[in-house]
Amino acid sequence: MQPSDISGIVSAGAPVVSPDGSVIAFVVGRVDQPANRYRSQIWVAAASGEVPARPLSAGEKGDGSPVWAPDGRSLAFTSHRGEKDEETTVHVIPVDGAGETRTIAATKGGVDHLCWSPDGQLLAFASRTPDSRYDEEDPAKQPPRKITHFFSRLNDESWIYDRPSRIYVVPADGTEAPRDLTPGEYSFGGPAWLADSSGVVCHGAAYETWDRDLAEDLHLVPLEGERRPLTTQSGQYSEPSVSPDGTVVAFLGIDDPLTDPQNRRVGLLDLASGEYRWIATGDIDRTWAPFPGAQPPIWDGDGLVVACEDRGGVHVYRVGEGADPQPLIGGERVVTGYDRAGGTMAFTVSTVDRPAELYVTVGDGAERRLTTVTERFAARARLQPADRFVAPSTDGVEVDCWVVTPPDFDPAQRYPVLLNVHGGPFSQYGDRFFDEAQIQAGAGYVVVMGNPRGSSGRDTAWGQAISGPNHPKAPGRGWGSVDVDDVHAILDEALRRYPAADPDRVGMLGGSYGGYMATWLAGTSDRFKAICSERAVNNLVSEEWSSDIATEFRVTHGATHLEDPELYARMSPIRFAADITTPMLIIHSEDDLRCPINQAEELFVALRLLGKEVEFHRFPAESHELSRSGSPIHRVQRMEIILEFFGRHLQPATG
Repeated sequence: MQPSDISGIVSAGAPVVSPDGSVIAFVVGRVDQPANRYRSQIWVAAASGEVPARPLSAGEKGDGSPVWAPDGRSLAFTSHRGEKDEETTVHVIPVDGAGETRTIAATKGGVDHLCWSPDGQLLAFASRTPDSRYDEEDPAKQPPRKITHFFSRLNDESWIYDRPSRIYVVPADGTEAPRDLTPGEYSFGGPAWLADSSGVVCHGAAYETWDRDLAEDLHLVPLEGERRPLTTQSGQYSEPSVSPDGTVVAFLGIDDPLTDPQNRRVGLLDLASGEYRWIATGDIDRTWAPFPGAQPPIWDGDGLVVACEDRGGVHVYRVGEGADPQPLIGGERVVTGYDRAGGTMAFTVSTVDRPAELYVTVGDGAERRLTTVTERFAARARLQPADRFVAPSTDGVEVDCWVVTPPDFDPAQRYPVLLNVHGGPFSQYGDRFFDEAQIQAGAGYVVVMGNPRGSSGRDTAWGQAISGPNHPKAPGRGWGSVDVDDVHAILDEALRRYPAADPDRVGMLGGSYGGYMATWLAGTSDRFKAICSERAVNNLVSEEWSSDIATEFRVTHGATHLEDPELYARMSPIRFAADITTPMLIIHSEDDLRCPINQAEELFVALRLLGKEVEFHRFPAESHELSRSGSPIHRVQRMEIILEFFGRHLQPATG
C-alpha cells in the first residue's frame, strides 16, 4: 500500500437488521480524493444472500446512521442534504421502492443516536443546540464567552459549553419541527425509547459540579413532563437500552469516575425502583465498551448482545444473569458494528489485511459474508497479513505483538524496522486494518506493533499498571516505567523472531500517548536511528493547563498538577531534551485541542536551541484526528512526509 492508496479505502459499517430479520441495512464509506472529502451511502442486503447487496442512497452527501421503522417498510437515516454544508438532515426512505425520500428534520448541531419509537410515530436523536450568539455569523461581532466550567470545548467539536447536546423528537412523517425535550445548559445523549413510546432514557451530567466530579447519570425523559435522573451521581453510566417489556434498562459503565482507566461493565437498572446491578461476566475481565465503536447492549430474549475488547480483537458475546457469557463472534478480527433482530445476526468485521465487510448468521446457520466492497482496494494495495505473538517483558508478563512484513518478503534479505506505539494509552492495536502499518510495509519496512501495559484489551490491572504511584485507589508505576520496558521487549522479540529485521536500522513513531513514548525513547535510548513524535504529550504540566480535557489526568495519576507538580514534571519526556541525539520528526495539527500544538512547539524550541537535528511539520485546519479522519489530501501528505523522513535516515530497500 502506498500513501496515494488512502484515496481508495472503502469499508462497510453500522449494520442494522430489519425487525423480521430478512434485510440488513448498512453504510459503505469511501474516500473522495478529488473532492478532498469522505462519502458514505446506505446499502441493503438480503440476509439470505440470495440477492446481492445494493446501494439504497446516492451517498454524495454523507448518508449514514440507518435505523429501521418498526414495521420494516422504511429506513430513517442522516445526511447533509440541506441548503448549508454545516446542516445535518434526517430523512425517511421506503425500502420496498414505493414512495420518495422525505426530509423530516434539519439541524445545525449534527445528529447522533437516531432511533425510532416502538409505535413508529416518532424519531428521537441528540443534537447540539447553538446559543443565540451564533446568530451573528461574524465572530468579530459576537459577544465574549463566559466560561464557568472545565471542558468548555472539545477536540474536533470546538466550543460546546454554548452548544449543549439535547434530546429531540420529531414526527416520522415530518409534519412538525423537532421538539427539544431537554432544554437548558446541560448536555444529554444516547436516547433509547421506552417500550410504550412515552419517552426516552438517555445519559448526561446534569448537575453543577459535573466537571469536577465527572459523574454521568442515566435519565428518564418523558414526552410530557419533567426529566428525572435514574442514578445519583455515583458513576459514569451511558449507552442505555430499554428491555422490550419496558421494565429494565441495560447500560455500560463504571462506579468510580475518579479512577481511570477502568474496564467498562454491563449493568441492569430497574426502572421502577431505580436500583441497578452489574452482570457477572465470569473470568472475562475486559472492557465492554470498545474504542472506537462502543454501542448500547442489544436485548435478545432475557439476555444481551454486547462486545468487548480482547487482546487485540473485538468479539461479541451474549451475556445474562446467572449464565456464563456465550461467544457469538470471535477469532483474530475486530467487530466494528453489529445488530441482532428476527433471528438474524449481522456484523461488520475488519482484519489486519482487510477493511470491514458485512457478515451474517441466520438462526443456527453458518456465518456468511454478504459483501465484497473492499475487494478491488485490497488487491490493488497488496494488503499484508500479520504475524501475532507475545513478547516476554519484565515481571514475567507477556505482551501482545504484531508484525507486518513487506510484500514479497524475503527472509534472506535485510529490512529496516519501524516500531509503532499507539495512543491512549488505554486503547489497543490488534486484528484490524490499520492503513499506516500497511503503508509502512509497502514502503519496505518490517512493521512492529504491540500493546504495552497501560493498554486496553486486557484485565483491569493491566490498564492501571501505569497509573500514578500515589493514586489512592489504583496505584501503579506511572507513565514512563513498565510501559517503556514493554515497548523495548516488543522490539527485542520482533528482532529475535525476524533475523531479516536489521537491528541497526530501527525507527520509531507514535501519536498522542505514542508521541509521548516517542519523545521519551528519543531521550533515553540510543537504539533508534530516527524517531517521529506526532501530536504528542511532551510536557504533562503544560498539557494540564491547556488541553480540552485539562484536569482529567488527576483521575489517572491520583493528584492534580498543582498538588504534585514534581510527579508531572518527572513523567514529562521533555525533560530529556538535552539527551536527545536521535534525528526527530515532529508532526502536529494546528487545531489540535487534545494535545495542543504548544506541546510540539515546546519540544521543537528545546531541540532547536540545543542544536539537535529536528524538523517540524504543522498541519493547518486539522485536529487531533488528522491521521484517522483528517482531510484525505493531508492524510496522504502526512504519510509522504513520514516515509521520506525515515527513508532518508533508514534507507529502506525498494520493492
